[in-house]
Amino acid sequence: MKRTKAILASMWHANSLLLSRPFVHSQYQVMRYTHSPYFSSVSSSQAYIFGFPTSYQKLHFSAKPNSIVDLVSANEWSDLVEQELEKSNPTLTHETVLYVLKKLDKDPEKAWNFFDWVSEKRGFKPSSALYSLMLRILGRKESMKEFWLMLYKMRDDEFHIDNETYVALIGNFKTAKMAAEADALTKLYSQMAEEGITDSTVKGVVEVVMASDWSDEVEKKLGQLGLSLSENTLLRVLKELRAHPLKALGVFRWAANHLGYKHSTVTYNAILHNLGWVESIEEFWDMVREMKDAGHEIDLDTYIKLSRQFQKSKMIKDAVELYELMMDGPYKPSIQNCSMLLRLISLTGIPDLDLVFRVVKKYEAAGHPLSKAVYDGIHRSLTSVGKFDEAEKILVTMKNAGYEPDNITYSQLVYGLCKTGRLEEACKTLDDMEAQDCVPDLKTWTILIQGHCMAGEVDKALICFTKMIGKNCDADADLLEVLVNGLCSKNKLDSAYVLIVEMVEKARLRPWQATYKLLIQRLLGQRKLEEALKLLVLMKKHNFPPFQEPFVQYIAKFGTVEDAKEFLKALSVKAYPSLYAYHNLFKSFFTEGRDSEAQDLLYKCPYHIRKHSEILNLFGSKKKGEAAIV
Repeated sequence: MKRTKAILASMWHANSLLLSRPFVHSQYQVMRYTHSPYFSSVSSSQAYIFGFPTSYQKLHFSAKPNSIVDLVSANEWSDLVEQELEKSNPTLTHETVLYVLKKLDKDPEKAWNFFDWVSEKRGFKPSSALYSLMLRILGRKESMKEFWLMLYKMRDDEFHIDNETYVALIGNFKTAKMAAEADALTKLYSQMAEEGITDSTVKGVVEVVMASDWSDEVEKKLGQLGLSLSENTLLRVLKELRAHPLKALGVFRWAANHLGYKHSTVTYNAILHNLGWVESIEEFWDMVREMKDAGHEIDLDTYIKLSRQFQKSKMIKDAVELYELMMDGPYKPSIQNCSMLLRLISLTGIPDLDLVFRVVKKYEAAGHPLSKAVYDGIHRSLTSVGKFDEAEKILVTMKNAGYEPDNITYSQLVYGLCKTGRLEEACKTLDDMEAQDCVPDLKTWTILIQGHCMAGEVDKALICFTKMIGKNCDADADLLEVLVNGLCSKNKLDSAYVLIVEMVEKARLRPWQATYKLLIQRLLGQRKLEEALKLLVLMKKHNFPPFQEPFVQYIAKFGTVEDAKEFLKALSVKAYPSLYAYHNLFKSFFTEGRDSEAQDLLYKCPYHIRKHSEILNLFGSKKKGEAAIV
């Protein structure tokens, strides 16, 4: 506790210093920095202004990545911008170019101009990652001419579109209703993929490596291939081995040790993609250290992909350490990355507060004042672990910084109180919200009701639900699912059934398919076929696919022929059910040894079902089987 308070105190102090920093406004396009290492000519009390006024203004420009971004972002592309870029004589590494383009991804024209300048006038050789990034930037209606030029230039340089880029582009084209462009891209992608498959070098290396575990014998066979690896070929090999991190590492090491290949920033970043998994995380961090020692940096695109990879794999600590590493370097992640990480930490079962404050510390050290999203991220973790006193102090600090608590803030408090069993306090929080003119929204009510359900207080959850409705707050499918799950957990199936029917028929609500399925299965488990069939009819009206299997199993074991007829009737709104539905029901009756019920049902079926060859064959094979037994 003492340690937590000490960290909080230091954080509040740092934040108060940040909030006191002055800002200067200008009629020009403005980029404001204080204490910036990038602008040696600017004092800490001044703001630096980029822009070209009517009379020429001298630019104090440096070759730092952010300075390049600022110059290009703040001005229309011109000879003057190119001259300023040339004067700075920047070291245009792969990481720097990618960083600048990443920062320009909302402005295709400027990204195109910068890429053209750096590749055509500075002789910079683009990598596969840079081409992929440019395609994602240019893949919109207003820049399709440049998109296709970039794509064919990429192909001329013997690079191929990776699957991730292709999927992203196709998704964007479909959203923008660019069907012709999507079709053309798909054809070209298929051609390029075919070219990649036929690459004998890539194919040969992958076949040797995949044949067995890494060994001297594998290295010997690779040596017999007589390879001459280019950067592009090695990248494609590593991509083919993405699902086999240690095999990819073996190729990476072998190339350097046996072919004398000198790894570049591009290949180092590529191998990090391969190693960023739980089973190879030790090798990943060893490679990061080796890469830094060799004078290379993790590029921003690689960081973004690795961060997502770590998050999906629940590698929270590694995601934080990678964030810290990047914030200490020249290619810092976006400010949104901080709040995203804080949210990720808070969603774990028991949030690690040490990780929370490590993220915040790095964020502040970069000169960023705490935003509402960051305050909420800290508050969310504190309330989730039951540290409500500290959470209250954070709220005070947040208010002093000019941010008022809103539904997000209060919802986090309600969630934390419910999680620790303090349900009455959680209910009172909603009253406090209204007293502060902050009307609880549906999400806040849902969290409160879900908290009661998880605590087993389903009756109180229903009281909260009634109170919510009384305040003219309409339910949605998420809240209905919460209530149905809660009622089912207490075996109150009749109440869950009545709730769904009333919400559909009176409130015109459309439940989730999973909600229907859960209750149907539970109702059939208690021999409540009539109610389950009513839900099946409602599912059909909501255009969900027919949920047949549990009904077929139930009727085959316990149902009558009339039950079977009612089921088949429920499956169809206008036309007859499918042949499959009849066939499945007959077969299930036979499986349960209820041949007479199957025969009786057959007599009551429509003519086209009784005389269908598949149905006749089913009954015929049954009779043949019985004769064989006799």
